[in-house]
Amino acid sequence: MSNKILVALFAAALAVLTLSSNAFAADENLADFHAEMGGCESCHADGEPSADGEYEFEQCQSCHGTLAEMDDNHAPHDGMLMCADCHAPHDMNVGDVPTCDSCHDDGRSAQ
Repeated sequence: MSNKILVALFAAALAVLTLSSNAFAADENLADFHAEMGGCESCHADGEPSADGEYEFEQCQSCHGTLAEMDDNHAPHDGMLMCADCHAPHDMNVGDVPTCDSCHDDGRSAQ
C-alpha cells in the first residue's frame, strides 16, 4: 500500500474520532492536531497556504465531508462559506465551537 493511501486512511480514521469530544485534549490546537497526521501538508499544498484557501477547503471536505452532508448548522452554508471562515485552525482548539454572532446579529447561536 502506498504512503498516500496510508495517510488518507489514517486521516479518515482520525476524522471519525473527532466526532467524540472525549477523544482529545481540549487544549490541543486544531492546526497542531491536523499536522500530526502528516505535517503542514495535511492541509496545505507543499506546506504553504494557498492564496484563496480553496485547496485547504478541499482537504477539510476530503475527511469531514461537504457542508451539505453535515448537520443542520453546516448545510445552509454550503456554497457560501469555507470551513476556515468559522473554524480558525491556527487560533482554535480541538472541540471549540464557533459562535454565529460574527455574521448573524439576530440572536442565533451555535448549538
